[in-house]
Amino acid sequence: MEFQDKTVVITGGASGIGAALARMMVARGGRVAILDRKDALVRTASDAIGCMGLRCDVSVEAGVQACIREISETLGEIDIFVSNAGVFEGQSGHVASAPDDIWLRNWSVHVMAHVYAARALLPGMIARGSGYFVNVTSAAGLLNQIGDAAYSATKHAAVSFAESLAISHGDDGIGVSVVCPQYVATPLIGLGASDTKDHADLLTAEEVALSIIAGIECRQFLILPNPAVALYAQRRAEDHDRWIEGMRRLRAKSLSQLGASQVAELYRLV
Repeated sequence: MEFQDKTVVITGGASGIGAALARMMVARGGRVAILDRKDALVRTASDAIGCMGLRCDVSVEAGVQACIREISETLGEIDIFVSNAGVFEGQSGHVASAPDDIWLRNWSVHVMAHVYAARALLPGMIARGSGYFVNVTSAAGLLNQIGDAAYSATKHAAVSFAESLAISHGDDGIGVSVVCPQYVATPLIGLGASDTKDHADLLTAEEVALSIIAGIECRQFLILPNPAVALYAQRRAEDHDRWIEGMRRLRAKSLSQLGASQVAELYRLV
């Protein structure tokens, strides 16, 4: 797929992976719009990137629909929609200890935001016989995120929804990619590119964005910026009990070396 003159929308586009991807899409000739929930942040980012920027809470369907209408009227029919917005909050105690509002926020942002985009765009894309969805999830959607059950459960659901999109609408000319990065230095977990220097498994946002670009170009469904995730997923499928034992050992190591509240720093142990 070429990006020249394609209309591309990226949620969570004001920072991290979303901003890096927006810059690369603009450089390749795309007509890009970024969405983010903080007005000042999205204005600053869109000015710096040279693209359209709109404030949007992707957990609100009416807001997603309004942004899609405005972008379509301004830039043209949307060719590529990247659902990249995410939340990462952790849990303070046992695996079910996070309150309902955190579970619902994870569900709304990691799953329903993808559904809202597809619901708004699929009829037009099917009629045109073309369109592309990129759902940025996480390695947690194939494996698990220790210390954040809400994140893991909803990322698994996001992967499943992407599979449903690909299965149901591939014959309609709709392309789908699901992106499952593992450890990425982004503002979401309080890290930046400088933190990657001493950790080979910690990727920059730019490295992940390049993986996404390459995956879209060859219409690859499963994009794994961290290649080791494929091996971990294979081991999980081959012997789930053994995999869970290994994850228990990793959790124990995390509690011993990082403490219960350092979920975002698990990359230091791998």
